[in-house]
Amino acid sequence: MTTGRGSDSNRPSTDVALARAAAFPRLRYMGSKYRLLPHLGPLFAEVGGRTALDAFSGSGVVSYLLKAMGYQVTSNDYLAFPATITQATVVNHRTTLDAADLDRICGPAADQRDFIRTTFDGIYFTDADREFLDSAWSHIDRMVGHKRALAISALVLSAARKQPRGVFTVRGLRYDDGRRDLRLPLREHFRERAAAYNAVVFDNGRRNRSITSDVADLDGAGYDLVYLDPPYAPARDDNDYIKRYHFLEGLSCYWQGQTIMQNTLTKKLPKRYTPFAYKHSITQALRDMLKKFHESTIVLSYSSNAVPDAATIEALLRDVKDDVEVRKVDHKYSFGTHATAVRRDVDEYLFIGR
Repeated sequence: MTTGRGSDSNRPSTDVALARAAAFPRLRYMGSKYRLLPHLGPLFAEVGGRTALDAFSGSGVVSYLLKAMGYQVTSNDYLAFPATITQATVVNHRTTLDAADLDRICGPAADQRDFIRTTFDGIYFTDADREFLDSAWSHIDRMVGHKRALAISALVLSAARKQPRGVFTVRGLRYDDGRRDLRLPLREHFRERAAAYNAVVFDNGRRNRSITSDVADLDGAGYDLVYLDPPYAPARDDNDYIKRYHFLEGLSCYWQGQTIMQNTLTKKLPKRYTPFAYKHSITQALRDMLKKFHESTIVLSYSSNAVPDAATIEALLRDVKDDVEVRKVDHKYSFGTHATAVRRDVDEYLFIGR
């Protein structure tokens, strides 16, 4: 275990932390752990410690829960838009977007840019919505610091909410199920999403960090608690986050430094290699990752509809930890945002290595 572990008399109660985390803006994201928070909160309280790493932050909600529980949090993801969200909500302690900021971003454009409107014509959103995204970025480009991160986060969440099924493998509006999110103009979405992010900004008294990095490149030492939710190889289909969320990734940086695959129907970004995506490499990737964080208490999430199986993961964890516990949580997994989204029961496991 790392040094510095101990109780903190000023740590918020688990119930208070869970209530705060319940207000975190919900990004519908593959593998998101919103529904596991009632299980993770008590477990994190049981583990204790002062410093925590969320190595695959995704939607950002687990990083935010750790912040709400009083940890000094390092939040990491290999994609840019999750890191921007945690910059706005986990690192940021005080800054919010005020009425003048919102009026400016939602007002007339500051320049004549039209990249989104023209590039994604006939693919995503209406002409007016795409024009708003360009216009909003004309102002965001002039912002800095936490205000910029908040504005980008609100823009990303607006686009995700407006997109049918919440994924960007779907073109057009043929999956329109009548939900308000699909009817609301993106300009109005942005104001609502910005208010939601403003509402969750608070100071937990810690110096938190947000990193964009491959987990293999992270420093493995210095954390009392490490939470791992890697993208396990699915038995069918794939776990390609770039394929599903390439538009959000591009939107978070206005496609600066990105290479668009012009020959693809949805103007995708190139897939990024990760050993967690393939059955032949994921077991070794898990072994290397667990060894990296062997000095910390490890909490690892896993769903039974993925590869490898739970017995393999338990064995890998026992290679680096003497005290290993496996808890099974009944969890309804849902993919998609529409009313008839496919839902299936899976076993969600929490592995704890002390």
